[in-house]
Amino acid sequence: MKKITIYDTTLRDGTQAEDISLSVHDKLRITEHLDDFGVHYIEGGWPGSNPKDVEYFRQVRHLPLKHAKVAAFGSTRRGGITPGKDANLRAIVKSGAPVATIFGKSWDLHVRHALSVSKKENIAMIRESVGYVKQRLSEVIYDAEHFFDGYKANPEYTLQTLEAAERGGADVIVLCDTNGGTLPFEIAEIMAVVAAQIRTPLGIHAHNDSEMAVANSITAVRCGAVQVHGTVNGYGERCGNANLCSVIPNLVLKLNIPCLPRKALGRLTDLSRYVSEIANLPHYKRFPYVGESAFAHKGGIHVSAVRKAAETYEHVRPEWVGNIQRVLVSDLAGKSNILYKAQKFGLDIEGRSAEVRQIVQTLKQLESQGFQFEGAEASFEILMQNALNTSRTYFDLLGFRVINEKRGDRPTDCEATIMMRGPDGRVVHEAAVGNGPVNALDNALRKALYTFYPELKEVRLTDYKVRVLTEKRGTNANVRVLTESCDGEDCWGTVGVSENVVEASWQALVDSLIFKLMKDKRSRKSEGRRAR
Repeated sequence: MKKITIYDTTLRDGTQAEDISLSVHDKLRITEHLDDFGVHYIEGGWPGSNPKDVEYFRQVRHLPLKHAKVAAFGSTRRGGITPGKDANLRAIVKSGAPVATIFGKSWDLHVRHALSVSKKENIAMIRESVGYVKQRLSEVIYDAEHFFDGYKANPEYTLQTLEAAERGGADVIVLCDTNGGTLPFEIAEIMAVVAAQIRTPLGIHAHNDSEMAVANSITAVRCGAVQVHGTVNGYGERCGNANLCSVIPNLVLKLNIPCLPRKALGRLTDLSRYVSEIANLPHYKRFPYVGESAFAHKGGIHVSAVRKAAETYEHVRPEWVGNIQRVLVSDLAGKSNILYKAQKFGLDIEGRSAEVRQIVQTLKQLESQGFQFEGAEASFEILMQNALNTSRTYFDLLGFRVINEKRGDRPTDCEATIMMRGPDGRVVHEAAVGNGPVNALDNALRKALYTFYPELKEVRLTDYKVRVLTEKRGTNANVRVLTESCDGEDCWGTVGVSENVVEASWQALVDSLIFKLMKDKRSRKSEGRRAR
């Protein structure tokens, strides 16, 4: 059976969606999750286009990736110059990425109006650019931009552009439906012609403007494509890209094509929700396979049948893709979800039904308020430890106050004071200023806790996001605060929800520091056991 490789372009194509902006740190976090999931290629960005992507490629080389190759993206050389003088191609080679993905124009319309060069010059640009990079990197993927539209307009010329990439030494030639308007039967007909003339392995890169990206990707694989490009959750420009969260299970479960190990699919829902949370977007509940509603049953006839035999209304088992069956207005799904997450965090609660019920009840109550624990694993572990009575009290808050003062046109002054009782009974009272009320409160909290826990000085707040949950209520809306903290060894996420952004931030900030103390305590116990 032919090997199908999965090429993720969430960090480049996905960020072209109008609602998405990822920091370098966001991109590195997603890279680690994609690698852990098992994708073969991660397109990190365009190192010749912006400083953020340059910095990503500088940092990503230090990640201990186990599965994925990182690819640097860029265009063919500019017209009228040699590849060695093209800043974009030089940036790709200098990026340190082991794989380059070069795109070129397949449609003569673009050659005339976008590049303003002759068709002959475009052919040379493709061949020379691919060849230049191939001499310097071990692997080059060629993206034939607008291929299907170009083929329909001028098939002879479009095939010549593919032959140019082949002569340049491309390892894979990817046929792109860049405008997203091609239908599956057209994919099949055109790929049959291409496969008869091009010896290089083919791939597919489909956009979703006609709601066909997943179908076109599956069709292309059936017609010989060995590489599939897409994004997590289908994020991308305009209507998005092929959704890998649908493509992958369709290949593995429906076509029995092992593009990834079947056991990896059990982490698919977590990956989907994680990327949504880091992108600061709500997770669409009706996503196939990974959505909250994908295996939810409400109608009485459906529920009655599913409880007897799940396959009556489920085309695959939800646990195969890391999801759960939900029977609405019941708690059947809640218990299994808690057991699944407990196992993920290394907590043994099998057989502890009372504690499980308590966690389910608490979780449902918090989720109704707007809490979401994907991307906030530390807060969820604290919740579970509290329910299991295995946590400890690290401090007692006696009170805090945050003051904002605005005078004329001067910047607003922010000061926070806090009073707490430590584990030894001492009471500390500290004050701090900051760049805004949340920063002032964070500074005051840390200043007070350093008295009892100097190891917290290792913790850095590396990300802070606020999402409005009830938009129609304006400034009275509930907000969710998601933070990420790191201590030089690990990073963890926490969450808080409130109508008051300071209170929501307080919840997340406290969890981030408590988790550090819990983590260090576990580490000391582990070291003690090894010493014995």
